[in-house]
Amino acid sequence: MSTAKRASRHAISTTEAPAAVGPYSQALRVGELLFCSGQIALDPASGTLVSGGFRAEAERVLDNLDAVLRGAGMGMGDVVRTTVYLTDLGDFPVLNELYAARFTAPFPTRVTVGVSALPKGARVEIDAIAMKAD
Repeated sequence: MSTAKRASRHAISTTEAPAAVGPYSQALRVGELLFCSGQIALDPASGTLVSGGFRAEAERVLDNLDAVLRGAGMGMGDVVRTTVYLTDLGDFPVLNELYAARFTAPFPTRVTVGVSALPKGARVEIDAIAMKAD
């Protein structure tokens, strides 16, 4: 039988980001790591998808992710890994432009995946793993 101690798990929730649309936490802190659920372009106040095209959606997604990180006492500089889901890989250049404006070098590692659909008709979703910077 293993005597290894299991890291404690604490759910993170903030009203500055949209409420979960299913049975999951906005983020979960496990030890020194923070696992952020995917964020889509929902307005936190109304719970509806923002209008204005891909750029507006991507900005809202990054705002939502930033809000969840702040709710855990972290920021975008603490992100070490992201996964980006796009319904149209043609939006990749715009995403890169907005992403580069929000993250600084050394940039988090990233995977970008083309998908056929996202919840609520969203065009982009981003999840993240963060660890408090030294």
